[in-house]
Amino acid sequence: MSSRIHVAGGVVAAALLILAMSIFTVDQRQYALVFQLGEVKQVITEPGMSFKVPMIQNVRYFEKRIITLDNAEPERFITSEKKNVLVDSYIKWRIVDPKLYYISVGGDESRARTRLNQTVNAGLREEFGKRTVHDVVSGERDKIMDKMREKADADARKIGVEIVDVRLKRVELPTEVSDAVFRRMEAERKRVANELRSEGAAEAEKIRADADRQREVIIAEAYRDAQKLKGEGDAKATAIYGAAFGQNAEFYAFYRSLEAYRSSFKSKNDVLVVEPNSDFFKYMKHSGRGNEKGK
Repeated sequence: MSSRIHVAGGVVAAALLILAMSIFTVDQRQYALVFQLGEVKQVITEPGMSFKVPMIQNVRYFEKRIITLDNAEPERFITSEKKNVLVDSYIKWRIVDPKLYYISVGGDESRARTRLNQTVNAGLREEFGKRTVHDVVSGERDKIMDKMREKADADARKIGVEIVDVRLKRVELPTEVSDAVFRRMEAERKRVANELRSEGAAEAEKIRADADRQREVIIAEAYRDAQKLKGEGDAKATAIYGAAFGQNAEFYAFYRSLEAYRSSFKSKNDVLVVEPNSDFFKYMKHSGRGNEKGK
């Protein structure tokens, strides 16, 4: 009885082991190929649990997600002007036919990368050879990327791969060419700057000349108005003096003499040398006669 139990247990264990070896799971991010003696027997594209014949069949998994091929160093291409440019690009691709992918490149991703990189480089070399530096830098950059995606995808389909996108990250001139371009650009900018400075200096001189002219005109007009006002003032003063003189000539002469005395002897240090019988002392000589007659 116990031997039967042991046999049954062994059979169950063997059955469980065979079942475990027969079951495999496919992730939603993967394809699965079932091989039998090296030949592809089944292609599984949907996620879930599947079965295989243990010891006879084996399973290999392949990536279903988009893969990025990004070169570490930029590639050198020649434009239609025979000028070198450095191009930094990347490729987005994915497996769409895992069986054809396995047959074409043996399921080796590095071989697929090499094939795709060669295809894209050849296409880029052809497209850049038709265009100028300006075209590849800005003018037709999007057009180049679209054409390259179509060409590369057509070739990639032969190995069961789809090209999702081809992008030019950076297109620039080599260092030796860039230095010459920068020097030329710098010289051009300096020339433009010098022209602007010259135009600015000429405009400044024009503004200064106009300002000086306006200043001279304003000063001349102000002087003219001042002289006019001064003349009018002198005329009025002369008229007033004449009227005052006409009313009392003796008093006017006396008043003018006092003004002269005041102006002549402003300070104790002032010295005036005149003859004693000069008319300057006319009113000083007779200043006391009125008092003597009154006495």
